[in-house]
Amino acid sequence: MVMVFRFKLIPFIATVLVVALGIQLGNWQERRAAEKIALQGRLADGAAAAPLVLDGVPQAADAVAWRRITVTGEFVRNWPVYLDNRPYQGRAGFYLLMPFKIAGSNMHVLVARGWLPRDPAVRDKLPAYATPDGTVTLQGVARLNAGHVMELGSTQPLAPNAIVQNADPLQLARDSGLTMQPFVVEQAGPAQPSGDDARMVRDWPAPSLGVEKHQGYAFQWYVLSAMAVIFFVVNGFRRGKTK
Repeated sequence: MVMVFRFKLIPFIATVLVVALGIQLGNWQERRAAEKIALQGRLADGAAAAPLVLDGVPQAADAVAWRRITVTGEFVRNWPVYLDNRPYQGRAGFYLLMPFKIAGSNMHVLVARGWLPRDPAVRDKLPAYATPDGTVTLQGVARLNAGHVMELGSTQPLAPNAIVQNADPLQLARDSGLTMQPFVVEQAGPAQPSGDDARMVRDWPAPSLGVEKHQGYAFQWYVLSAMAVIFFVVNGFRRGKTK
């Protein structure tokens, strides 16, 4: 029996579209996996490197991201900003951001001091916490930002004690007039075990990597493309046989 392939234009066009879509989405997932692998390397390098001592010299954000940081100076106590919708272990709360003036300079760096619980009865009530007086030295990890959550509407100018969804150092520099480094330092180490700082938590979430997840999704999209081709070929021969 002679096998005959019967070509039809509409199934062919549909197959081409499915294959093209599957390959594009698979390639996108592969790129995401490559980005996460590169981030893994940067995390490992940052953890292994000696802490970077910040001074008043401006730093490029990409150059210091994920590096351990040591900085000496004092907190700008009158410019706290609270990031809303930052839950911790199922509890609603804020991330406390505060500019930190680097000793011997007019340069500041934005410090994420920790997580604070929210009053469930009064949503706009600001939590109590302690801020060190005078010159202190703190350690932390540099990040490009303090995390981003979905925000509806336009971004409002920052102000002292503002409760906002998102904030970044350059925005704070523009609205406060302070000279800022273009990155955030997540402060490390436990807060004070008693007093107002007892509720502050510095258990920062690790960056989401999920390399295997992206690789698995890429494989699924490539398989979908292959199955579309197989389906088109098999049905073409079936139509030819029937005819």
